[in-house]
Amino acid sequence: TKRTSRGSAVDLHYWIGKDSSQDEQGAAAVYVTQLDTALGGSPVQHREAQGHESETFQSYFRNGIIYKKGGVASGFKHVETNMYNIKRLLHVKGKKHVSATEVALSWDSFNKGDVFLLDLGKVLIQWNGPSCSIAEKSRGLALARSIRDSERGGRAQIGIIDNERDSPDLMQIMRMVLGERRGELRDATPDAKADELQKANVRLYHVYEKDSDLVVQEIATRPLTQDLLQHEDCYILDQGGFKIYVWRGKASSPEEKKAAFTRAVGFIQAKGYPSSTNVEVINDGAESAMFKQLFQRWTEKNETQGLGKVYTTGKIAKVEQVKFDTTQLHARPELAAEQRMVDDASGEIEVWRIEDLQMQPVNPKTYGQFYGGDCYLVLYTYQRSGRPHYVLYMWQGRHASVDEITACALNAIELDKKYGDEAVQVRVTMGKEPRHFLAIFKGKLVIYEGGTSRAQKSSPEPAIRLFQVRGTDEVNTKATEVPARASSLNSNDVFLLSTSQVCYLWCGKGCSGDEREMAKMVADIVSRRDKHTILEGQEPAEFWEALGGKAPYASEKRFQEQSTHYQPRLFECSNQTGRFIMTEVVGFCQEDLDEDDVMLLDTWEEIFLWVGKASNAQERNDAITSAKEYLKTHPAGRDLATPIILVKQGYEPLNFTGWFNAWDPYKWSDGKSYEEMKNSLGDVSAISEIKVDLNNLNLNKRTLSTTNLAGSGTANASSEYKSHFSHSDSNSYSNSNNYNSNSPSSPAMVPNGEGIYSREVLMHRTVDELPEGVDPTKKECYLSDADFHDIFGKSKDEFYQMPKWKQQNEKKQFGLF
Repeated sequence: TKRTSRGSAVDLHYWIGKDSSQDEQGAAAVYVTQLDTALGGSPVQHREAQGHESETFQSYFRNGIIYKKGGVASGFKHVETNMYNIKRLLHVKGKKHVSATEVALSWDSFNKGDVFLLDLGKVLIQWNGPSCSIAEKSRGLALARSIRDSERGGRAQIGIIDNERDSPDLMQIMRMVLGERRGELRDATPDAKADELQKANVRLYHVYEKDSDLVVQEIATRPLTQDLLQHEDCYILDQGGFKIYVWRGKASSPEEKKAAFTRAVGFIQAKGYPSSTNVEVINDGAESAMFKQLFQRWTEKNETQGLGKVYTTGKIAKVEQVKFDTTQLHARPELAAEQRMVDDASGEIEVWRIEDLQMQPVNPKTYGQFYGGDCYLVLYTYQRSGRPHYVLYMWQGRHASVDEITACALNAIELDKKYGDEAVQVRVTMGKEPRHFLAIFKGKLVIYEGGTSRAQKSSPEPAIRLFQVRGTDEVNTKATEVPARASSLNSNDVFLLSTSQVCYLWCGKGCSGDEREMAKMVADIVSRRDKHTILEGQEPAEFWEALGGKAPYASEKRFQEQSTHYQPRLFECSNQTGRFIMTEVVGFCQEDLDEDDVMLLDTWEEIFLWVGKASNAQERNDAITSAKEYLKTHPAGRDLATPIILVKQGYEPLNFTGWFNAWDPYKWSDGKSYEEMKNSLGDVSAISEIKVDLNNLNLNKRTLSTTNLAGSGTANASSEYKSHFSHSDSNSYSNSNNYNSNSPSSPAMVPNGEGIYSREVLMHRTVDELPEGVDPTKKECYLSDADFHDIFGKSKDEFYQMPKWKQQNEKKQFGLF
């Protein structure tokens, strides 16, 4: 159950083990239906098959899912007498959502592309395939640590094999358990993932019973619209065989509702889809965000949009607009995200036009006037935390040439380089300007359909022009040129009709006083002629004459946009397989932004591309193409002109970070890399010999000395645990790990005053260059109090009371990290 803005949302999952019987699967479906009824019929129900779980299900298990062998007999009733009496091999798969399957204890289970964990109770050996990515190794290590800490109470050691040649001792243990390896390892098996084209292939079926037969009738393909779903019926939505949704209408019969899962399974069999295909059963009025986003438009009853606008599908009185207060943005980043605002738009702007494929500065007097025959670069600079931040908008006119659009992108890259690659790049298509772009021109944004702002104009400006003005204040107003004919009018808006004699302000019945005031301000930019305000229905004959005569125009009330209910979605992008594959991260947080990835955040009104520092050049170069591909193949038939915003790691704007709960701006300076996590398992060089009692591991009577097994780093290990170290090394082990008592200053305590080293021995030294027994993660502990104060300008007590990230930054500064 999770809290939402509209109450709480409930998801109900039933999970099917691959060896479970048909009876058990049937019983699970029955219980789910009973639970659903008990919970008032509001939960979204999911059928999850082992190895093919939905992203929602996987998102609950942050450290990964472990599949154990066996069933009721061995799994539930088997009592573990000794938590160390374990011998199993886990095959770990996945970068974002990790699953580990127990496989046969044999070299035949291995392949070159995945991570394998040999779990021997007191020792966990992580074997990384030669073609594993850093992300896969990190996720494998997170799982190993989770097993160590939650299942073994921290009393197990983790050894890592990144390269077999460098880990002879760990390999020796593996050979003792698995036997000698004969022949080559198998190649990596690619994950079977649906590409975007497959997911875009949505079809809607009406499902009903006729004379005891199940009838499945296809109704529509993409783009689907909400009105296809009738409350009296049940429907199946097939997302390219990747996922099956069953929608149950409010007024459908109880029998139909009960048969939902049975029908879905029957449908899967009839279509010849794998039995593991994911099924989601949805109730009318309690649809999941995933389901809604498959439709072109989805209207909620009585839904609030933005700040203060309320819409319903019935006829209602006009609701007062609540003014948007930009001063709240920094205090509430989530508001910055919802309102699509980086800041309060009070920064500085510079505008260039692309002319002869080069940047030409635009006269500041004409800032805010954009012509459809041109491309422009707009650099917006604002201050945050005492330093400048940059947003670079690339505005592309509808009638600009391909060469100019390309030149615009190339010049943007050059300009970005000039500002240290820190700028957020936003691709803006004419007519689809984001909210912040409108705000920076303070209500004076005018978009001309064609023409150019260059000195040499190829064609004379038309004598009669019509502009549609939308907006209620300086933050959200723009005037867009539309064809000068009566059919372009709309009762919800104000229009400016400019002729050679006069400029009319035409006010539609549905417009507000604020909208009229903003239109008056824009009118002075569009025309220098006399201004005449006219109300809808009271137009003089000359007005219709200028528009070429009367004609019908739109007058019904506008409904809200889809974005109000749309939940943001985060994807990891990859095109390494030659196909464009996106893996969704459900319930995402900042941790999910991987440094070696390009991530796509879809907020419906815009698409963000987040580029990690270590992402490969190919993915960085293809990022914009990938985003366009995503829009093109979206099941809801998305608008291809949706703004695409390129954000670099470490330079994220507020309207991006606001979509993440509790964003930590210091994460990138303090986040641990895979190598750092590996080193923090314990200093291998400080533990010269670990004796593993293989007898305790049920292997054989011999003991084996290994040097490449990392300690768990817990100083308060039990006596039984410590007895596994040879006596000659117990001192060096306690020396390097004894800084873990509870007081904040305790890391400074070096046993018996020994182990104090001069600063030259510790500063700017690699792990290999440090004296034996020195913990490389706590070099500052080994400084004398005087040296410490001299270097850091504070006592050890003061230092250890600072936040962790601040400690790390200072250690980096003085070469002690």
